[in-house]
Amino acid sequence: MKRLPLIALALLLPLRAFAAADMSEDGMLRDHLWRQLMGKPKGKRPTVGLVLSAGSLRATTHVGVISVLENAGFPIDVVAGTSMGAIIGSLYASGKSGKELMELARTFQPSAGINLSAFSLARLILADKLLSSERTQKYIDKAVGGRRFEELPKPFACVAMDLYSGESIIFREGPLALAVRASMNLPGIFEPVEYRHRYLVDGGVADYIPIDAARLLGADWVMASIAETDYTHSKPTNVLESLEQVIDIRGSLLSREQRAQANFLIEPPVGDIGLAETDRLQEAVSKGVVTAHDRLPQAMQSLVLFSMGALMGDYLPGKAP
Repeated sequence: MKRLPLIALALLLPLRAFAAADMSEDGMLRDHLWRQLMGKPKGKRPTVGLVLSAGSLRATTHVGVISVLENAGFPIDVVAGTSMGAIIGSLYASGKSGKELMELARTFQPSAGINLSAFSLARLILADKLLSSERTQKYIDKAVGGRRFEELPKPFACVAMDLYSGESIIFREGPLALAVRASMNLPGIFEPVEYRHRYLVDGGVADYIPIDAARLLGADWVMASIAETDYTHSKPTNVLESLEQVIDIRGSLLSREQRAQANFLIEPPVGDIGLAETDRLQEAVSKGVVTAHDRLPQAMQSLVLFSMGALMGDYLPGKAP
């Protein structure tokens, strides 16, 4: 059987979900309440936040998740992300559609934004000098049209860590590309991004799933897309992979508490995809598509139950029903 192109798969899955609608009493009630909720204007229903975790190349799975949510008409009012989640989140918040993100993922070359060639890594070791992540900043700046946070169609926040204080720094205003660059700035490989007397590195060290950032943007109900590694089966073979695994282990410990702060989780099974396995990028996206499609009815039900105040007509913006 000929395989469907990835974008076609993302477009068809939500349609199949509706074609195979749940005709049980519970399913029909959920769909009725969902239509009522979607008919309410923003401000008359809970503000929905989408949080995109860190996770290096595994986190490209978020593209598949976004595509399914968008095609299903699932509302996303605010977006927050860390590391690769910050890159994808910034592009989505800037107005790029799920379809456009799928196309970017299809043509994405990791070297476009990050210089991790064998030569540059050899220079890192021999010259004992950290690399620059400036190329990432230029890539993001071009992709979002030079916008600042305040100019984005959707409110967006991303997270970096101050290397000297250990503080988690949440960006939600100012220069966008610089903040995203700081959020994915792998410590020990890239030189810290200096901004307002702070020295910033990858936010995944301090805030792997930035639920708190989405709440600061006003999210009442938060869905988290999580690209966590199964580090117990990973055997790093170089310095870069070892550093990434340290961040992943730290992120896994942090995520235990952060998961409980979300209202709904989508967790594509991408844990076995390594940092250097660029040939599996499309696989990560595909797993995001399939997992989000499978979880879509439960996500709708969760948001409907949370929104009963809005459906009963006594919802107050900024307060949980």
